[in-house]
Amino acid sequence: MINYNGRKFISIENTDNGEVSSQTLFEYRQDGNIISASYSGGEIVKGTLIGLVREDGLLEFRYNHINTKNEIRGGKCISTPEILPDGRIKLYEKWKWLDTEEAEGSSIIEEVI
Repeated sequence: MINYNGRKFISIENTDNGEVSSQTLFEYRQDGNIISASYSGGEIVKGTLIGLVREDGLLEFRYNHINTKNEIRGGKCISTPEILPDGRIKLYEKWKWLDTEEAEGSSIIEEVI
């Protein structure tokens, strides 16, 4: 199992209906199979996520944030990890807003050292 505790990530790709950008920094914590993170930057004023590292290695979580329009947004996500040749982690994310839109999208975040 990958240990995400203390790792930091930035977005390198996102669909147009997402609010996370290359200015958004995620700071992950892990306790057993429970993951959490805080994130901010770009259109995100403050955000949190909480979830699980599943037995198959995928991350399953819910996220909520306040954007620069002072809106509360939230959704769910499944992330598939890839270990890069230099040991950093890349996460391929499939997400869905859980508000009136219920729009889906995908993004990629990559570990920064």
